[in-house]
Parts: sequence; C-alpha cells; structure tokens
Amino acid sequence: MKPWLSCHDGCVRLTLHVQPGAKKTEAAGEHGDCLKVRLAAPPVDGKANAALLAWLADRFGVAKRDVELLSGDKSRHKVVRIARGLDDAAALDRLGFH
Repeated sequence: MKPWLSCHDGCVRLTLHVQPGAKKTEAAGEHGDCLKVRLAAPPVDGKANAALLAWLADRFGVAKRDVELLSGDKSRHKVVRIARGLDDAAALDRLGFH
C-alpha cells in the first residue's frame, strides 16, 4: 500500500524522514519512500528520538517500551518497529491518513 509502511507478525514497521525543531509534532505527508514526521524537539542529546518514540507510542496506544528505533539513531532517516498488531488501514488511521 505505502512503501514506508509494513504490517506483519504483530508489528508495524515505519520508514521515516524526521524533521526536528518544528513548531509542533505531526505526520507531515510523504517524503519520497518515507513518511515525514515533524518533531517539536531539538536534535540534541537524543531528545528528538525520545520525542519521536513517545509520539508514536501515543498515536498507536502502546507503551513506550513497545516502540523500538531499529536504525537511524543519528540520522533523519529512521526505521521504527511498533509492537501492535494492526493492518495497513488501521495503522494509517492511527497516523491520521484516512
């Protein structure tokens, strides 16, 4: 369905392009083969990564421990796994894509 979204084995996997230092945290559409996410947190001392994981946990209704950064710790390009069994349509709905 979307190149940046994969739902299987009870997990949602997202490929993201992150823009830290924005006015508010939100999904901002597609950026190539990634979902663009604007983050209100600055890109220092892991604050942007922590804010991203907390925002995703809130959007998907899971604990922070159920959201894992798989790659991109120091990059704008990140891959995240969320331990929540959803299909593509439900995951898109959680992200605000109707």
